[in-house]
Amino acid sequence: MALLAALAGGAGGEVGQQAWAALSSLVRHPFRRRGNAPAVAASSGEAELARLAASPDEVARAHALSTALAVRAALDADFQADLRRWSELTDSLDTGSFHNEISGGTFAAPVVQGRDFSHISFQTPPSPQAEPETDTPTASG
Repeated sequence: MALLAALAGGAGGEVGQQAWAALSSLVRHPFRRRGNAPAVAASSGEAELARLAASPDEVARAHALSTALAVRAALDADFQADLRRWSELTDSLDTGSFHNEISGGTFAAPVVQGRDFSHISFQTPPSPQAEPETDTPTASG
């Protein structure tokens, strides 16, 4: 469920967007019930996918999509295999959270907090040099 919510919210960068698009495509494939599967009313997952995409922070929507996918996989062998492959591909996807903390010290330059930065630069003047102490004892003693 956490992965579904994270992907719906845009986590994982470009790879995450591709994983979400792949799941969306998978869910939109025709629903093929197993030959002897009972004719039960089951969602294809499309409605749940759209609801989660609209509100990725709502855990209940991620749970609803997860349930719809599990039920459909139980009824559709092809979907089950495709969903398993999709899941295996997303296992290595890093959608995890991060923690930034600055404590103590004095900072004389910009500090950027976030995750996955690239090609970032700053045009700031150098920090002032500390003046050497004049009352420093010498070791010539």
